[in-house]
Amino acid sequence: MPPRTTDSTPERPDDDRAPSTDPEPEITGEREDGARSDSAPEPGVDQRVAAVRRAADGGRRWRALHLAGCAVLLAVAVTGGAIAVGGVQDRGAGVDAVSAAGALSPGDLTRGDLDAGIASLQKHLRAQPKDYGSWATLGVAYVEQARTKGDPSRYPQAQRALKRSLGLEPGNDQALAGQAALAAARHDFPGALIHADRALKQNPYNERALCTRIDALVELGRYDDAAKAADTADDRRPGIPVFTRYAYVHELRGDVRTAREVLERALSSAHAPADVAYVATALGQLAWNQGEYKKALGHYARALAADDAYLPALEGRARAQAASGDRKAAVRGLEQVVARFPLPGPLVALGELYEDRGADGDRAKAGDQYALVDAWTALARAGGANTDLETALAAADHGDKKEALRAARAEWDRRHSVHTADALAWALHVNGRDEEALPYARRATATGYRNAVFLYHRGVIERATGDERGARSHLKAALDLNPGFSPLGAREARTALKDLEGNR
Repeated sequence: MPPRTTDSTPERPDDDRAPSTDPEPEITGEREDGARSDSAPEPGVDQRVAAVRRAADGGRRWRALHLAGCAVLLAVAVTGGAIAVGGVQDRGAGVDAVSAAGALSPGDLTRGDLDAGIASLQKHLRAQPKDYGSWATLGVAYVEQARTKGDPSRYPQAQRALKRSLGLEPGNDQALAGQAALAAARHDFPGALIHADRALKQNPYNERALCTRIDALVELGRYDDAAKAADTADDRRPGIPVFTRYAYVHELRGDVRTAREVLERALSSAHAPADVAYVATALGQLAWNQGEYKKALGHYARALAADDAYLPALEGRARAQAASGDRKAAVRGLEQVVARFPLPGPLVALGELYEDRGADGDRAKAGDQYALVDAWTALARAGGANTDLETALAAADHGDKKEALRAARAEWDRRHSVHTADALAWALHVNGRDEEALPYARRATATGYRNAVFLYHRGVIERATGDERGARSHLKAALDLNPGFSPLGAREARTALKDLEGNR
C-alpha cells in the first residue's frame, strides 16, 4: 500500500463562466487597464504593506526600517514582477521548460524550473490562445507557484486561467481539477471536494483530482473517508503524489510504521530531483515528529542534495538542528528561509528561537517576525485565501488572544480536523476558558496522531482544570515523543511537569 499528501480548495459554480476574451492579463502580466503588474500593485498590496507599517508603529527606527525591508519583499510578491515574461527565474519545484510549439503537461509541474515552464506556457498560449488544456495547466502552475513561493497573489491569476480553459471547453476535467487545487490552496475545502468530484465524474483517473479529494477530506477531518479515497487513488493512479497522501492519512491515525514504509518505497521510486526532495522532506518531517532528529537530518540532507534551494527541507533542517541543540545553525538557517519567503511557520519558529536565546535585541527581533505573520495573512486574504487557522496558531502565543479565539472559532465552524480542534483548544486556554477547551484538546488527540504540540496543549489545559494526573501523563508523553518540539513550549512543558512532580 502507498502513501499520500495534502492539498485542496475550489471555486463556486459561477467560476465556470467564460472570462474576457482578452488573454493578456494572464499571459503578459498586464492589468486590464494596461498598467504593468510589476509597476503597479494589484488590489491588496496597500493593505499588506499598511499592516506591516502598523506593526512597526512605536518601534525603534532601526526596527521600522527592518520591517519596511520585509514589506518591500511582500509587496514584490504581490506585484509579481518576476513572473512577467522575460522576468527573473527563481529556482522552484516546478516544470520543465517547453518549446514554443508544445504545451506543458500537468505532470511536468513536478519537475524542473516552474518559472521557466510558466514562461513557456505563456509563449505557447500567445500562439495558440484556444488551447484549453494549456490554459488549465497554466492555472495549476500559478497555484503551484503560490504554494512553493508563499505568494497568494497568484491565486487570482490561476482563477482567470482556469476560467479561460472552461470557457473554451466547458466541463474539461483538467480545469475542474485545477479549480479543486486552487480551492484547496485557498483553504476552501468544501469547494475543493465539490470540484474534485466534478473532475472525477469526467475522468475517474485524473491524478490531481484524486489527490485533492484526499486532501479536502483530510482537512475537513473526515479521516475514514480520506482513507477510502486514498485506497481508491492508489488503485487508479499509484505514484508519488498518491503515495505521500496515503502515508499522511496513516500518520494521522497513529500508524507511523505504515506511513514510513510507504514513504520509503516512494523515495526508492523517485528519480526526478523535485520528487526526491519532496519525499525525503516528508520522511524528515515524520522522523522529526517522533523525536528522531538524527534520522530527520539525514532525510533533509538527502532532500537538499537533490535540490539545495528546497524551502521545506531548509526549514525542516533548521527545526531539527534546533531540537538537537545546534541553535546557531538553526537561527542561521531560518534567517535564510524567511529572507526569501516570509511565511508564518518559519517566522514563528525563528521568533521563538530569538526569544529562547535571549541576547540583546532578541526580543525586538522576535517581535519583528510575529509582526510579519500579520503582513503575510493580509497578503493571503487579498489573494482570496482563508487564513484563520494560521492566525489562530500565531496569535494565541504571540499576538492578540481575542483575535486568536475569533479565528479559531471561525475555522472550527468550517471544518473539524485535529489541527482545528487543537487550535481552538489552545485559543480558549489562553483566554482563560479551560473547561471549554478540554473537550477540543481531547478531540485533537483522539485519532492517535503522534503530535507533541497537541499532547503539550492537552497537558497544560488538564493542569488548569485540576486534572494533575492527566496533565502529568500528557506533558510527559509530549516530551518523551519529541523533546524539542518547540523552543518555548518544550521549556514550559518541562517546568510544568517538574512542578507537578513536586506536588505529588
